Amino acid sequence: MSNETSNENQIAVFGAGCFWGVEETFRTLAGVVETEVGYAGGKSDQTTYEEVCTDTTGHAEVIKITYNPNVIKFENLLDVFFKNHNPTTLNRQGVDVGSQYRSVIFYLDEDQRVQGEKAIKELDESNRFPNPVVTKLEAFKNYVKAEEYHQKYLKKKGLTSCLI
Repeated sequence: MSNETSNENQIAVFGAGCFWGVEETFRTLAGVVETEVGYAGGKSDQTTYEEVCTDTTGHAEVIKITYNPNVIKFENLLDVFFKNHNPTTLNRQGVDVGSQYRSVIFYLDEDQRVQGEKAIKELDESNRFPNPVVTKLEAFKNYVKAEEYHQKYLKKKGLTSCLI
């Protein structure tokens, strides 16, 4: 079943650097029902923030987005994803360095994989960036919800971004 043909809410999972700012970007979009930060793509289905920060677990900091496909499409989420981080820096976003900060689309079905592949190709060919897009496409696996203090972190602090 295609991710976009159901009347039920769908899930999208992206890694685009520190998950606090990424969550805030997606949390407020029309059609986004819920956001949750966590870790995905690692060697096991159990980890902690401290372990992920060692850059040895293979997990990426991610945003898990529950969305209504009748209001916002996966391709629109991809547009927001690519406009809100640098997809040309390998294992780095700004001052955050390590594989946990990689640019990655975790696909949940074949339709998401194909749309992600198409979006990466089109962005790369657009020459919008002087360097090649390094965003990875990975099958969604070994997701662990992040600790409660990370959930909606910026909202709890009354902030709209990580920038001072």
